[in-house]
Amino acid sequence: MKQILIIAVALILSMSIQAQNLKPYILGAECGKSLNEAKALVKTNLQAQGLKILGEYQAASDAKRWVIIISNSDLTNAVKKEKGLTGFAAALRVALTVEGSKVMISYTNPTYWGNAYFGDDFDKVSSLYKSFDNKVIAAMKKSGKYVGTQFGSKKGLSVDKVRDYQYMFGMPDFDDVVELGDFDSYAAAKQKVESNLKKGLNGLKLIYSIEIPGTELKLYGIALSASNGEKEFLPIIDLGTPKHTAFLPYEILVKGDEVIMLHGRYRIALAFPDLAMSTFSKIMSTPGYIEDMMEKTCK
Repeated sequence: MKQILIIAVALILSMSIQAQNLKPYILGAECGKSLNEAKALVKTNLQAQGLKILGEYQAASDAKRWVIIISNSDLTNAVKKEKGLTGFAAALRVALTVEGSKVMISYTNPTYWGNAYFGDDFDKVSSLYKSFDNKVIAAMKKSGKYVGTQFGSKKGLSVDKVRDYQYMFGMPDFDDVVELGDFDSYAAAKQKVESNLKKGLNGLKLIYSIEIPGTELKLYGIALSASNGEKEFLPIIDLGTPKHTAFLPYEILVKGDEVIMLHGRYRIALAFPDLAMSTFSKIMSTPGYIEDMMEKTCK
């Protein structure tokens, strides 16, 4: 009887965990230092946990926003295990945003984005994600007053809804990627993208790249720095608090001989799942703009 009771409690706990809704971001800590001091502190604490800093930049040309892109073997091993479109999961983002007298330190919720990008296969890599998240949490606890709460959606989304996410019926989902270019080989695809980014493309700036060992997958994070880029559309959709600064930068993925990006109407909506249609309609041209800009990397 006792054993049956223990099993029943375990099942209830498991169901409770599954039932918890997910939100796209986690507010890790609040810091009373200046933005520059907070940046240095956060980077030191992330690196102390073995997390690699891939790049960083001032998001949306806003002096109050800073993004640090991170990865480690937990994430790359998860991608290596499943391959394919999970290459978009090779990096996650930590954001520092000045709000009032404090710097809010947030990051992309690993469980939310992991379920979105791995779908039903997330269970196979969940232990790697838990290991990664524990390292970020440890860094957050040393970077200011620890908070550790999810945000970015009032009610959040169920695991199943995150895995099959669409803003609404008929809108793109994770698999509905945009093909930016098609080449003769993986090497040729990388060479073209990197050559174009190196010589400079109007409105685009490479922030980071990460290649998954043993695969033909390489992820690039690119700032949209043109006049109708980040600084134009982010203030329109980032209306709440804490800010969704960790939404940026946007990514393209070299997967084998092709270069692809997540559809804007998926990637933006996934990061802002509560976005009202009235607000979304104000940036209806943004997904097409992003596609047009990213296509330049393959010309």
